[in-house]
Amino acid sequence: MTDLVTGPDGRARCAWAGSALDYMAYHDDEWGRPVRDDDGLYERLTLEAFQSGLSWLTILRKRPAFRAAFKDFVITEVARFDESDVARLLADPGIVRNRAKIEAALHNARAAADLPAGLATLLWSYAPPPRAQRPRSFADVPAITPESTAMAKELKKRGFRFVGPTTAYALMQATGMVDDHLADCHVACGQPR
Repeated sequence: MTDLVTGPDGRARCAWAGSALDYMAYHDDEWGRPVRDDDGLYERLTLEAFQSGLSWLTILRKRPAFRAAFKDFVITEVARFDESDVARLLADPGIVRNRAKIEAALHNARAAADLPAGLATLLWSYAPPPRAQRPRSFADVPAITPESTAMAKELKKRGFRFVGPTTAYALMQATGMVDDHLADCHVACGQPR
């Protein structure tokens, strides 16, 4: 199957994980593993928005700087950021310096802080039921789903920005709401095989 690659350890992985060691570690240790805390989900949502139009590898490599710049993505901390923080972030060469994305991250923290039951409860309410079988190839993996479309619509209704259906589905993949590791990949449902 061309959608898989064999790593230096002899284990089969989704092909995208084979192009860089950073990708391999992310694939094996994070991608598809359930994230259920508000701050962890806010971080993933923010990074997915910053990734828009860029390589995920760029974001992975800048993640330590993002975490430092955004106070480890603690929602209550970021929700208090003001215009001086926007200026600070725009001057930070360690992150992606895009005003619209930075302002969206701050706005989204405020929107998340206002959710009565929390971000995790809201986002996980859109997780689809597990598939009967994992996808055989990436041709079987959608870019959007009815659930990701509904999640994006609800987030927008609640004031979130940079959260279209494609970003929502990428978030679902990254945080274990769906398991898009391929059938013969050694990682499944967040657990090594």
